[in-house]
Amino acid sequence: MKILSKIIIGLVGIAMISLSSCNYLDVDRYFEDTFSQDSIFHSQKNADGYLWNTPKDFPDPGDIWGTPWNPGEMASDEMTARWRTGEFAGILFTVGEINERNLGSFNIWYQMYRVINRCNIMLANIDKVSDMNSLDRQLYVGYVHFMRGYAYYHLLMNWGPLLIVGDEVMLSSEPASYYDRERATYDESIEYVCNEFALAARVLPTSAQQSLSYYERPTKGAALGLISRLRLIHASPLFNGGDAARQSFGTWKRKSDGKFYVNQTYDPKRWAVAAAAAKSLIDMDIYQLHTVDMDASRPYPLPENVPTENFPEGAGGIDPYRSYTDMFNGEGIIQTNPEFIWAMPSGNVSSYTRHSFPVYFGGWGGMSVPQRVVDSYLMADGRSIHDASEDYPYDPDLINTIGKNKVLGSYELSSNAPKMYDNREVRFYASIGFPGSYWPMNSASQDGAYTKKQMWFSADDVSGIKGAGTNINDYNVSGYTPIKYIHPDDSYANGKGNVTSAFITNPKPFPIIRYAEILLEYVEALNNIEGEVTVKTIDATGVEAEVTISRNKDEMAKYFNMIRYRVGLPGATEFQLSSKEEFQKVVMNERQIELFNEGYRYFDTRRWGIYLDEDANSSNWRGLNVERDRAADSPNTGFWDIVTINTQNVRDRISKPSMVLLPIPHGELMKVPSMDQNPGWDR
Repeated sequence: MKILSKIIIGLVGIAMISLSSCNYLDVDRYFEDTFSQDSIFHSQKNADGYLWNTPKDFPDPGDIWGTPWNPGEMASDEMTARWRTGEFAGILFTVGEINERNLGSFNIWYQMYRVINRCNIMLANIDKVSDMNSLDRQLYVGYVHFMRGYAYYHLLMNWGPLLIVGDEVMLSSEPASYYDRERATYDESIEYVCNEFALAARVLPTSAQQSLSYYERPTKGAALGLISRLRLIHASPLFNGGDAARQSFGTWKRKSDGKFYVNQTYDPKRWAVAAAAAKSLIDMDIYQLHTVDMDASRPYPLPENVPTENFPEGAGGIDPYRSYTDMFNGEGIIQTNPEFIWAMPSGNVSSYTRHSFPVYFGGWGGMSVPQRVVDSYLMADGRSIHDASEDYPYDPDLINTIGKNKVLGSYELSSNAPKMYDNREVRFYASIGFPGSYWPMNSASQDGAYTKKQMWFSADDVSGIKGAGTNINDYNVSGYTPIKYIHPDDSYANGKGNVTSAFITNPKPFPIIRYAEILLEYVEALNNIEGEVTVKTIDATGVEAEVTISRNKDEMAKYFNMIRYRVGLPGATEFQLSSKEEFQKVVMNERQIELFNEGYRYFDTRRWGIYLDEDANSSNWRGLNVERDRAADSPNTGFWDIVTINTQNVRDRISKPSMVLLPIPHGELMKVPSMDQNPGWDR
């Protein structure tokens, strides 16, 4: 039976697979080819080899666009494209082409149970390693608990309630009835996975204690960070008795005891548990938001309402634009970035930036961001586009242009760009390629046709349909494209014209957990606490502790405002902080902006319970009319009209309660009759 019996791997003669997935491995990756199972735990060297070969089954954490391990960016409401192939399984999911018999690249079920079983083998045999001292054994066990928790984490995020096998080493010789069991509830699953990470946190080193050579290995901070993330999800409406919980899981019960698989009764205490979990990581006092010092010769202009005290009390002394962009585009150093709690270089991040570059410039040009996302970005003084000030006005008329070139630190805004894109916050310019945006592409400087250009994305421009040629799906369908991971030097134009030495700045990091996420988790959880609540948590040392916590406006302002100041914005207002409902809206929008294109949005809209109302709403899928020309004298004019995106993928997009979770693969259910399918999907 595949689900459990086949998670045992034979160690004799295993040919190691290509390590294109999780790559925090540093020992001989081929030792299992020549060692028998009995030899694995005869020495510390062999046991370490077995441990550090285990992560080969984890997906690249940067797999959030093509061949993703979860529906990811292309299934979220912040991106779309014309592509409809197996590579972009997230799009297939949104149009109903993913089901229990066809999960595409999402089907990591087998790999994760293979990791779990390897972890159980290690826990069962580690005491046999005679030359391993007690401290090394303790650390070894900590890494095993982290890996086992991380495998279950992947299963939990995709499929919800877990099939937990505990410490059992599953043998293929058992009768079929041995493997037949029910799933845990979602609450039981969260507790189990968080306990795995807690066991790891007690013994794993901090990032300050760990050698930079091992920076890709998980640390105490990574364990606490994943606990924080899971606790926030657990407190959110989808899994905590909200309307979305009733709509998606209201009749879903375990057969043996009648328990709801997903909690149907609101538990306000969970917000305190989530806040305490995030605060434990903050209290480690190791991590901080990434900043780049201000360049006095090209300072980024700050609005008058932004405090100028030195960061983090204000935006003084830093370059807000580069403080944000250098984290993602390959300019910064992954190993020493104090914001990265756990990050790795990702080939996927590098390769999928190519899908933002138009075909004419060597790319595949289809990554498209809807107008809704563009409109979520704030004005430079922190106001929304709906409440813009006279000093930083918002002009929705796309025909009106800025009128003069603007230099915003190291970012250039061209005079002929529409005023709609003027006066916007740093993260807009760092994340969105909009009509009239300036693309340096410096490494293609041998040929002026491919460097220092404005992208328009209109039908008559080489950055639009005209430049796509016969590549009928490879053009931007909204007029906006993600540029968050693109460096000013990046170019794919080798072989075009005279270009011979264009390059992509690498390595590009994928932040699995970064400090800004933790701060946003903390303030969201604090905002939802009712009264003064005492809870148990894992403290900064990894030990269980009891803390009392309440909704504290000063705390919320302190940590939320750090995120705002880092990008040159004012902090939250007193009005926003005083209202739970208002500040929740602020935090939700802040997550959309700060964490854009990092893989969070798919899960956020579900846990908040807004997915069913908004995901397939056509009003959220609007953009410029890219099938029209920009030129005013063209008979095909009309590019500047905001219209519903005209692609089959948007027209066919659906949202159903069943789609808050993936279906469990049909073959696994057939082999385990007691394991229930997720609601709304067939067995």
